[in-house]
Amino acid sequence: MHTLSKDEFETQKEIFFTKIREGYLFIHPTDTIYGIGCDATNHDSVYKVRETKERYTAPFSVIAPSKEWIKQNCHVDKQAEKWINKLPGPYTLILKLKNKEAIAPNVNMDLDTLGVRIPDHWFSKLANEIGIPLVTTSANVTKDNFMTSEDDLDAKVASHMEFMVYEGEKKGRPSKIVDLTKDEKIIER
Repeated sequence: MHTLSKDEFETQKEIFFTKIREGYLFIHPTDTIYGIGCDATNHDSVYKVRETKERYTAPFSVIAPSKEWIKQNCHVDKQAEKWINKLPGPYTLILKLKNKEAIAPNVNMDLDTLGVRIPDHWFSKLANEIGIPLVTTSANVTKDNFMTSEDDLDAKVASHMEFMVYEGEKKGRPSKIVDLTKDEKIIER
């Protein structure tokens, strides 16, 4: 696994965008903790994330390329619009998915919902630049501690990653989940 700083990544981002499009997995920073990412439209890549995390049934969230992407691909009512206007931020919004072709079916396990994020972090702009949603899930094996620094990185997880964008220890917690599929429900993690 190749570890890069923000500057190293940004000066070579076209190379890494190609790697993402080719199906490679990576670790990325967010406004909360470190996440595992991949192209959310690539079924095989999503499956590799599932194997790495040992998480075979629960849906994953995505970093949306833009608020417009969310509105084009998810059902957005006035309540959802209010939360979308709070993005970027430390929220995962659970919305009804209206365009099932927008993601690989194993991202959301063929549910009619999707968790979408736009972290308040420079890395979110890259989803917009590459033009595809990116899977984002905590960088850990399911039920183990999430990654906040390089010292927390599980060797098994690291062995499946092509690269990691690292910017030091994170002091955050996983994002707040806001389920907007029925009555607004906020889940703290």
